[in-house]
Amino acid sequence: MDDQQGYDPYQDTIFRLKDFEEKQNLLKDRLLLIGNALVDERDKNFSRVQEIKKEVMALKEDMSKIKDFLQKMSEQLSNLARKEELMILQRQFDLFRTK
Repeated sequence: MDDQQGYDPYQDTIFRLKDFEEKQNLLKDRLLLIGNALVDERDKNFSRVQEIKKEVMALKEDMSKIKDFLQKMSEQLSNLARKEELMILQRQFDLFRTK
């Protein structure tokens, strides 16, 4: 009977309420930490995306320059072939002229 007299339902409710509040505070702290980590990760990802965009733009510019360079080179090569053809024709003309 002594055990039953020592039990106070009001005190038990208070202890349970305090436990619940502690758990709630722990969950709140964890949630804040997760939120902060998420914000940090988002910022890092945003920075990475911006860097990648800059690199892609630089690569596009480089590709455009290379394309222009190759186009000019192909035009010059076709002109060189014409010069060679003219030299061959000149030689043939010289051969006919000397005969």
